[in-house]
Amino acid sequence: MQDLIESIEALKNGDLRRCVDARIQEFKTMRDNPVDVLFQELCFCILTANCSAERCIRIQNEINQGFLVFSEEELGQKLKTLGYRFPPRARHIIVSRQYCSDLPKVLRSFHGEALREWLVEHVDGLGYKEASHFLRNIGFDDFAIIDSHIVDVLVKNGLITQPKTLTKRVYLEIEQMLKKLAKQVHLSLAELDLYLWYMETGKVLK
Repeated sequence: MQDLIESIEALKNGDLRRCVDARIQEFKTMRDNPVDVLFQELCFCILTANCSAERCIRIQNEINQGFLVFSEEELGQKLKTLGYRFPPRARHIIVSRQYCSDLPKVLRSFHGEALREWLVEHVDGLGYKEASHFLRNIGFDDFAIIDSHIVDVLVKNGLITQPKTLTKRVYLEIEQMLKKLAKQVHLSLAELDLYLWYMETGKVLK
């Protein structure tokens, strides 16, 4: 744990801090965007499960408003053309459109864990990681995005053993551990995620 804390502190005190702070500010302004932009971000997070974030960013930029207007067949074909590994996920996006206009109300009405639970329960294709990713990307800073990169950092530092699967119980247990780590290094979970992701990938994305 101490080695990891020292590594994070070194990154915080270096040039990376400016990049992380700028990205966090971008996330905080995201929530003020029109509902169609919020839905496109939700679609991005649906696509990221077991897929490269960089590739999904390119796909999101390419499809853009298509997430709202393409038929399931059109969207699936577009995903396939763009080299996406799981084109049948077009179905998740089509089904999730029913909640597009409700997103601003949901974000106002639910708070904390209840908000993430609503997303996991209602939005097709969202698990805890993807729901947390969406909430972080639109400015909520109190959810952990526990993907393979974060798990790898924690395993390497002896904080967890490699989980066979990320069940809800395991996810929430790791999240509690990350909350304690975030408190020790005086970061939000959103900030901590960016530092840990950088440690594993050398990049700060979204």
